[in-house]
Amino acid sequence: MSQKEIKIMQPNYPIQESFIRIRNWKPISPLPFNWKMKPLTSAKTNISVLANKQFELTISHDIIKGVTPQMLHWWFCRIDDTMEYAGQSYRRYLVWHPLDHIYYQDLSHSSDGTGSAGTRRHIVEAFGANTRYLTNIIDRVSQLDDKGILLTTEQAGISVGVGSMLAPVPLHFSSLEHQFIPVSNGTRYESRLLIGVDSTIGKFFVNPVIRPLFIGYEMAQAWLKHNVEEVGNFEFFLPELYKKFNE
Repeated sequence: MSQKEIKIMQPNYPIQESFIRIRNWKPISPLPFNWKMKPLTSAKTNISVLANKQFELTISHDIIKGVTPQMLHWWFCRIDDTMEYAGQSYRRYLVWHPLDHIYYQDLSHSSDGTGSAGTRRHIVEAFGANTRYLTNIIDRVSQLDDKGILLTTEQAGISVGVGSMLAPVPLHFSSLEHQFIPVSNGTRYESRLLIGVDSTIGKFFVNPVIRPLFIGYEMAQAWLKHNVEEVGNFEFFLPELYKKFNE
């Protein structure tokens, strides 16, 4: 008797909430924070162009001390909420990077009400609080568990003169993967941003021609710095926030 193939169904929660299709996004007033962000030199970073002309950015972050993979999993499911910080209530996304983050919204929710695997999220940020490096995207959470998170971009903002307008991104053009690796004093966090299409058409047309319109080397350097800071910031607020809701 032949063994039946078992097909694992990936969760999928299409967009359920209305979202801002077009807006002239600007950096907001910086939130107060009482820590010093980690410098770019605290991590090992690399920018490379692969053989198929995809753009690859990688980061091996400094250990996130006192933060476990379980805490990170919990956080990425529950960013779209508020938290108490410095005696006031703020959006969690804004505390995560008090300078660069602008806007966040879960556009769909899983059966438990969280933004777990299979949901969509709208993210707006400006690396270095610089509108030249504005990112306005809708991502699908393709994977999320204690081992890491994989985000794939489904819509991205294009400049239309009066602001940034979200439009569909075909062909799995952009993905961002973070791996959470437990160590004795926290988590080793590995990041990989991949932009471009892994195909013959991608290699000869999409990646060398269209990809630079989305991100160039200057913006890539700004993203590396932003992500090193963002990940390093977990040390300063996540353990306390997680404890409040889980212990």
